Amino acid sequence: MPSLQTMASVFITMMRIFSFPPIADEHSRILILGNMPGKVSLNREQYYAHPQNAFWKIMFMLFNQAPHDDYEKKKTLLLNHGIALWDVLKGCERESSADSDILLEERNDFDTFFARHSSIKHIFFNGNNPYLYYKRHLKNIPLPYTILPSTSPAHAVAWQMKFNEWQVIENYL
Repeated sequence: MPSLQTMASVFITMMRIFSFPPIADEHSRILILGNMPGKVSLNREQYYAHPQNAFWKIMFMLFNQAPHDDYEKKKTLLLNHGIALWDVLKGCERESSADSDILLEERNDFDTFFARHSSIKHIFFNGNNPYLYYKRHLKNIPLPYTILPSTSPAHAVAWQMKFNEWQVIENYL
């Protein structure tokens, strides 16, 4: 039987975590979906806040903008280019930042989201895992979609290769 200290440690580390509201407006034409923010992003309350995550670097490079640390300017960059950003999962239990640790996941309300954002015409998945979670919980994807390489530092693909594949977004804006 595990000790009381071990059980308490498991209880403390397996907390329910929640994603953020979407970044979107009435002009959003594409939706980029991740899975669930990692620990750094949750602590900073910002999408893709881990310094080694390539997401924001790719976004600024796509639009020939100098990278910026100000989160409001990052969100504005997306909205100014017709990009919405959200996560497939609304909540889950997870000890680490790894997708493989996700337990008891709960999906976001995509019916309401797509009803409010009818201008969205294409979905991009930030890696294969968000696509798999979407298919698990929703079965049918209502729009054309593309699975891009994950921008996570855990996805061991060279930055330039990620950027080259992410450039396809420009064809949908």
